[in-house]
Amino acid sequence: MKVIEVSNLTKTFGAFTAVDHISFDVMKGEIFGFLGANGAGKTTAMRMLCGLLVPTSGVGKVAGFDIMSQSEQVKKHIGYMSQKFSLYNNLTAKENILFYGGLYGMSKKELVQTSEALLTRLGLKEYENKLLQEMPLGWKQKLAFSVAIQHKPTIVFLDEPTGGVDPVTRRQFWEMMYEAANDGLTIFVTTHYMDEAEYCNRVSIMVDGKIAALDTPEALKSAFHSDHMDGVFRKLARGASRVE
Repeated sequence: MKVIEVSNLTKTFGAFTAVDHISFDVMKGEIFGFLGANGAGKTTAMRMLCGLLVPTSGVGKVAGFDIMSQSEQVKKHIGYMSQKFSLYNNLTAKENILFYGGLYGMSKKELVQTSEALLTRLGLKEYENKLLQEMPLGWKQKLAFSVAIQHKPTIVFLDEPTGGVDPVTRRQFWEMMYEAANDGLTIFVTTHYMDEAEYCNRVSIMVDGKIAALDTPEALKSAFHSDHMDGVFRKLARGASRVE
């Protein structure tokens, strides 16, 4: 089942083409890596897929909804987490869960049940009334991911979610992602860590607004004669003509 369908998706700003006729599909339960150097156009593309930016041309569907004409429906069926975790430091762990659950349209009954289950699962029950700013970075990260998927979206967009955390915590975070994907959640992730690209089912690499390569990590490494994804990325990015 296709959760994302993109055909010739394009976004221009005046004479500048940020995203240039990109086409790809993402399947249910897939962990899809969306990579690109600064200025490649991946952030603009992600904003269009999240219903936050109107495409100039092309076709895009997310969770079965048209990103051009049904952006509000798109927003209701996705989750989102950024590098800054999108949580409020001056709210407690439980308050963040309740606040974002409300934004996602969850009922009070759902919120009570979900918050209790989520805090227990994360081992945060004893910290539920502690301000987020007092919690370790790793716990914030796990909480932010759980908050982003508490309303059971079809797909979650993760924008460099592991930036600034240690390798052990990054690995634990990816274990959470694997568990969610095994339950049928589709994960669309951007990262600057090329070792994380190895964990994805498939990887897309954008260069100058276009998709320069898209395949499994193993297939890409074979095609570009590299032992690791960093080598693949460097070979492709070397030809880029623009930076942010």
